[in-house]
Amino acid sequence: MEEQIMERLYVLETSLLKGEVRKSVEKLNKMLAEDFMEFASDGKIYDKENILTRLPKEDDPGIVWSNFEAKILSPTTALTTFKIFIQSKNTYSLRSSVWKWNDGRWQMVFHQGTLTEEKS
Repeated sequence: MEEQIMERLYVLETSLLKGEVRKSVEKLNKMLAEDFMEFASDGKIYDKENILTRLPKEDDPGIVWSNFEAKILSPTTALTTFKIFIQSKNTYSLRSSVWKWNDGRWQMVFHQGTLTEEKS
């Protein structure tokens, strides 16, 4: 069961890096919890409404990701971590997300990006 959850979170997390999901208000709305909050790598704080308005308008930033890990925190909560390189900005960051089982599906409730000097 735990392996299935980790695989599902991998699929969800990586889909959020793809243009067809990032540009879809409908898909984003289903994946983000109503009380979603993000601490962005630029130091700004975003809520779900902002993400639904902003992300679909953005150009593909060219995201390359690595080192995905998932930790089950409880039967209904998990933490994912990974690293990304954003080609359009030439920046590396560490990423973490908290996922919660809501109404029969996993939804992201929190996400944080922290800039780092390099890929390491």
